This record gives sequence, C-alpha cells and structure tokens, in this order.
Amino acid sequence: MTSPIPRRHPAGLPVLSFTEAWERFSFYGMQALLMLYMATALLPSGADRRIWGFAGFRGLVEAVTGPLSDQALASQIFGLYTGLVYLTPLIGGLIGDRLLGGRRTVLLGAAMMAAGHFLLAFDASFLIALAALICGSGCLKGNIATQVGRLYDAGDARRDRAYLLFNFGINIGAFAGPLVCGTIGERHGWHLGFAIAGIGMLIGIGIYAAGWRHLPADRSQARGLRPRAGDVGDGRRIAALLGLVALSACYNVPFGQGYNIFPIWIATAADRHIAGLEMPIAWYLASDGLVTVLSTPLVLMLWKRQAARGREPRVPAKFAIGCAMMAAADGLLATFAALSPAPHSLGPFWGFGYFLLSSSAYLFVMPVLLAAVSRSAPARLTATLMGVAYAGLFVANLTAGWLARFYAPLGPERFWLMHAAIAIAGMLIAMALRHILSAPLEAADETR
Repeated sequence: MTSPIPRRHPAGLPVLSFTEAWERFSFYGMQALLMLYMATALLPSGADRRIWGFAGFRGLVEAVTGPLSDQALASQIFGLYTGLVYLTPLIGGLIGDRLLGGRRTVLLGAAMMAAGHFLLAFDASFLIALAALICGSGCLKGNIATQVGRLYDAGDARRDRAYLLFNFGINIGAFAGPLVCGTIGERHGWHLGFAIAGIGMLIGIGIYAAGWRHLPADRSQARGLRPRAGDVGDGRRIAALLGLVALSACYNVPFGQGYNIFPIWIATAADRHIAGLEMPIAWYLASDGLVTVLSTPLVLMLWKRQAARGREPRVPAKFAIGCAMMAAADGLLATFAALSPAPHSLGPFWGFGYFLLSSSAYLFVMPVLLAAVSRSAPARLTATLMGVAYAGLFVANLTAGWLARFYAPLGPERFWLMHAAIAIAGMLIAMALRHILSAPLEAADETR
C-alpha cells in the first residue's frame, strides 16, 4: 500500500544532491579536458618518457588492439577510464553493503577522487591519478545513489521524483565543471584546470560531512532491519533489472562519444570564433549539464500530468523514448557532417543541438534505471545492484572507446550514423520487451 505523500522531501536529499553536484563538477570538469589534453598535449610530446609506467601500459593496450595513433590511443584510454569508473561501483557497493557501510565508503571514495584530481596536475603521475579516480568513484557512486532511496519508506511515491531531483543537482555540477575547469584548462593550462576540479571535490566532502546527521543509517545499523532470505520473485526482479541495465547500453554507447569523439570532431568541423574570440570546446560539453538541468522540471511536469491520468509510461517505454532522442542527436551530427564537409565550415552554435537532444534523452534512461533499482531490487542487494547498474556504463564506455577507432576510417558522417543505428536498435528492443521487463517490477511494487 502506498504511504501518504508528505509535502517536503527529507533534509538528507539536498545534502546528497549538493555533494553529488560538486563531485560531478570535479568529474566532468576534468573529463571535459581529458580527451583534448591527451590527444593534443600529453601523448604527442613523449608520453613514454614523461609518465611513470606509461611504456608498459601502452604495450599492454596495443597487445590487445594493435598499434594505435595518438588519437586512437587517447580514445582507448578515455574509454578504459570512463568504463572502469562505472565498473568499480560494483565493488564499492559490496564494500558499502558488507564491510564499511555506505556513508564511510562514500567519504573514502571522495577522498581518493580529490587526490586523483590533484595528481593530474603533474604529467608523471597521470596513470596513478586515473587509478585513484577510478577507485574513488567506485566507492562513491553506487553508495550515494543508494542513500537517496533509503531516505524514503517502501511505497513512497516521492522516490522516483527524488532521483530526478538528485539528478538535477548532478547536472548543475556537470554544467559548471566543464564551464569553469574546461575554460581555465584550455586557456590557462591543463594542470590548473585539473587542480580546480580537485578543489570542487573537497567542497563536496565538506558538504557531506556537515550534513551527516541527515543521512539515512546504513542497512546494517538501521533499527529493525535484518538480513533476510530471498523472497519469492526475487530472481525475476533481478533478471528484469539486469535486462534494463543491458538495454541502457543502447543509449550509453552513443552518448559516450559526446565526451570522446565529439570534441575532436567539433574542433575541426566548426568555426568557433564569435566577435573575434574563440569559444572553448568545453562550452559544448558544459551544455550537457545545462540542458539536463533545464529539462528536468519539464520532464517532472510531464510525468506528473501523465501519472494523474494513469498514462505515465512504463520504464521500458521511457527507455525507448530516450533511445529515439539519442538516435535523433546522432542523426543531426551525421547531417551536419554531410552538409558541411569542409573544415571549420559549421556555424559555432549548431553543435549545441546535439546536446539539446542527447542530454534531454538522458532523463528517460539513467535516472529511471536508478529509481527502478532502488524501488525493486531485493533489500539485501540494493547497493550491489546499483553497482551493477553503473557497471553497465563500464561496458558502454569501453565499447564507445573501441568504436572510436573507426572515426577516421569511416569519416564523420558514417561514424555518427552508426551510433544512430545503435540507439534505434535500443528503441525497438525496449518496445518489443516492454511487457516482459515491466511485469516483475510492477509485481514487486504491489507487494511493498
């Protein structure tokens, strides 16, 4: 039975949202610089000599992939990094569930991430910095997302809206990070941009510690909560959630190129001069967070009206909408590539159209997936399955990094069309399986 809906959300929600906003400020601020830094500065200038352990690392990568150009190697490293960032939450979820508790695991992860950003200020510690960021993100991401769900009782209808509001905070950081860190990094030095990302992470740690009393108790410490055996239907629920994780890749693989190949493409395709000044590439990436922030209240309003009429789309249908919008975004880039093939022949503002579509589409996929895990996962496995949801992003980003090698051989037009086709496939699969995936999750909601 659904509990009454209080007027306000718990005080812990803004604490978690602002913490994650600063974490995303640092994460996306660094990520807005990473690909361009590697492709234009780090790798062409003797990386084997300047970075500790890089010669052996490159040898391992090229033993699998074959010889790579600087751009292809940068894309592969970017894909490995962003992929592993989303694989390690699976381990972080287990640590939070079984060992340290979610709150202490979040603090540990945040400290490692801050250290990683500051280590990026030095070329020699590049690989160590990425390792610290990967491990830190693994401890933080799944555990902080799980805490959002634990602020609410079972059956509380505010939970789905809470994840959109949590996502709202995330994307404020995702907008501000590239705008601040990216602009400073491009214009005043890559390392300064990375250091500012580290300062943002320290601010996030301060907010989380200051709001400690408002956070939900860890499961092992919560009064009246005891580990329980598997319930009837747990297997079907877990299978349905794993199906959604797999399906989300059809959005996340194409979207992964927004930070991987898009900066390389737009640097060549667009004339970014406005009134005699050159617009930083990071501003395109900053629009990702801005569009999501501006779209969130519109999507909330849409779902509220649809729910009042009993017509809010089921989870797979929302995925289908997101994939369709992602396909349109990649189709737009393919059109630009076809109509403006000459270098720097595209107007400076057209590139923002890609993020207008792809970033709005995000709201129909990842927040919906996280809410489904929080709502329907067996209680003893919530943080672990939240880690699995992020592990799906590991596969997606690793795949995006691998596909990036085909950018030069295919050319921009066919490269973006290939990614549009992946998103269209996701839309069709989501619609075909909508009843199979929805039934176990809806049955779980009715019993809670």
